[in-house]
Amino acid sequence: MNLDSKIILSVIIPVHGVQGYVRQCLESVIEYRGDDLEVIAVDDATPDLSGEILDEIAARDHRVRVEHLTENVGLGEARNVGLALATGEYVWFVDSDDWITTGSVAAVVERLQRRDDLDVLMLDYGRSYWDGRFNRSVQRKLFREEAGPPVFRLKERPELLNILPYAWNRVIRREWLLGLGLRFTRGFYEDSPVSYPVLFAADRIAMLDRVCYAYRQRRTGSITRTQDRRHLDVFGQYETIFDFVDSRALGGDGLRTVMFDRMMWHLLTILALEHRISQDLRQEFFARTSELYNRYKPDGYLPPEGRDGVKYRLVERNAFAAFERFRKVNRLRVSVKKKTKESKKQFRRIKTIARGKQQAFAYRTQLHAPIDENLAVYASYWLRGYSCNPAAIYEKQRELAPHIKGVWVVKKGGVKNLPEGVPYVIAGTREYLRLMARAKYFVNNVNFTDDPVKRPGQIYLQTQHGTPLKKMGLDQMDHPVSSAEMDFEQLVERTDRWDYLLAANPLMSEAWMRSYPGGYKLLETGYPRNDRLVRVTPAEQAELRERLGVPEGKTAVLYCPTHRDYMKSFSPMFDIKKFVSEIGDDFVLLLRAHYFYKVKDLGLPDGSIIDVSTYPNVEDLMVASDALLTDYSSIMFDYAVLDRPIVIYANDWETYKVTRGVNFDLLAEPPGAVAVDERGLAEVFRSGAYREDAAAKHRAEFRERFCVWEDGNAAERVVRQVFLGETTGP
Repeated sequence: MNLDSKIILSVIIPVHGVQGYVRQCLESVIEYRGDDLEVIAVDDATPDLSGEILDEIAARDHRVRVEHLTENVGLGEARNVGLALATGEYVWFVDSDDWITTGSVAAVVERLQRRDDLDVLMLDYGRSYWDGRFNRSVQRKLFREEAGPPVFRLKERPELLNILPYAWNRVIRREWLLGLGLRFTRGFYEDSPVSYPVLFAADRIAMLDRVCYAYRQRRTGSITRTQDRRHLDVFGQYETIFDFVDSRALGGDGLRTVMFDRMMWHLLTILALEHRISQDLRQEFFARTSELYNRYKPDGYLPPEGRDGVKYRLVERNAFAAFERFRKVNRLRVSVKKKTKESKKQFRRIKTIARGKQQAFAYRTQLHAPIDENLAVYASYWLRGYSCNPAAIYEKQRELAPHIKGVWVVKKGGVKNLPEGVPYVIAGTREYLRLMARAKYFVNNVNFTDDPVKRPGQIYLQTQHGTPLKKMGLDQMDHPVSSAEMDFEQLVERTDRWDYLLAANPLMSEAWMRSYPGGYKLLETGYPRNDRLVRVTPAEQAELRERLGVPEGKTAVLYCPTHRDYMKSFSPMFDIKKFVSEIGDDFVLLLRAHYFYKVKDLGLPDGSIIDVSTYPNVEDLMVASDALLTDYSSIMFDYAVLDRPIVIYANDWETYKVTRGVNFDLLAEPPGAVAVDERGLAEVFRSGAYREDAAAKHRAEFRERFCVWEDGNAAERVVRQVFLGETTGP
């Protein structure tokens, strides 16, 4: 091995459809700062924004190379493309929805630089689950120093074949791998024809007793968790493995028998998983399993004892009917328990939503009535009234799909916030129960309560209500200050009810995949509530300023602070009265506290400060104002659509990052001028810096990243896709 080579390790990352995870993956690798690392990211014609994220990272790190493919070739071929481009002494294949644990690239490089000419370095890993669990691999004992010699051949430790054959849990000497002629194959289970043979062929193997790799257990989106004929690819993969082993006479010392047992365990595991093998494919899969069993069964082989032994003997005889009878006996008990559990769950929901036995009976009756294909339910902000994305979608739906009747659900106190003539029902009433049971469409910017039963055929559009600068959903698990009272199991159950989720910009698309993993369709449309901001006129602004009492000729600054998880009530982050007096008489401050807080009497002076905290429509306030002052509120992303000055007051940015977590560095990519203390804040306005060229440049860059889909037609795109079934892009 040439230790003078500049590149010790080439990390090869095939990328396809992982915009929510690929940034974390790449950044976990380039955390290591040495120049003896190269990263080759292969964009396998990804349909999402992953390619742009790769280019962004490559632009700031010379060690990252991005290869964009013009057509999708699959995981195996994408790895081969990366292998052909690699120049390092060793290659490490990493999947783009996983990540490398902190310090592990450095640990791997350090181990490879020892002068022992390793062919393969085996790495331990852990499974990272959506609910926050992180479990080290079940084979972790094999990595301990006392488990075997530090450097060895497979015949000395055949139990290594029981380590799952992932491409990413082994680092391989590159030229040696190329010399073996091994390449990843097309189709499913493409790791195996490389991962197993390198162990058989290696003269020098070592183990690194460290959890180097985090294997993400995604709730949805895993390609092998789908019913697909490509699961039959597994047979060709094992044929390749045994051909390699047999042609090179590498199966001695009982290794071929261990490999055979491993193959049979794998094939029977796949066959047992209904989310992989559909009923019409089972007999064909079983017959192919029987074929491989009899072709590769070692001489004198004895099947295992117990139930597995029964299965092996049935496979050997290709006795599919008997195998299915044996399987059904064991499944019956599990099926009865599952149906009983689901029935009890639905009964509890009916009991919760209905008040009394009569309402419960009426609701059950409505659940058996046909769904009204022309009925839609709208709600926003926990049933407070008529606002946000649902209101914009409702108005466009009335225009483009007038045959569908939209009805709003509100609390009693929310009726006053409804425009005249808008149909509504009060939550909890008999009319509400009928509506929730019979409607086809449901639109909300938060979750509906858990008690309504979502029927097959009903469609739920979740719009959310802001771009997530802060961590949301499952991403909050790492920030206990903000998530102490969150029920994450309940959160994913709610997510499973969504059929559509809106994204207003690429950051949303990236964040939602991690925050709310589910089977919904992501609509990258822009935000319907921002359509109005694209088309605002001077006359509309003047009319709203007059309504709010903004004095003519004054610059109206809309102040919208965000909610802080470490604060229980609204407390201004600066002395508002002092600030207003310091910036001068040319300004008026429109104070909009977060809706989580009730603003107490702050003793604000009349005229220079107007409290608009209870004003029902925040879009009106944005239109009426001349500039925005905020800290970390998502309103900055909406306000940027207006292309008016934005000032960020970030006096507690480090505290906010720790307590809530953030999705990008606001201070590195601000939408305008930034102040971090009261003196600087006043100076930004007093000096006019908030509207000068430097602030405008920041705003233009911010708009380019976060307003790219805001063209005034978002609501129309949503209505056409959800209500009219049309296909339309951003």
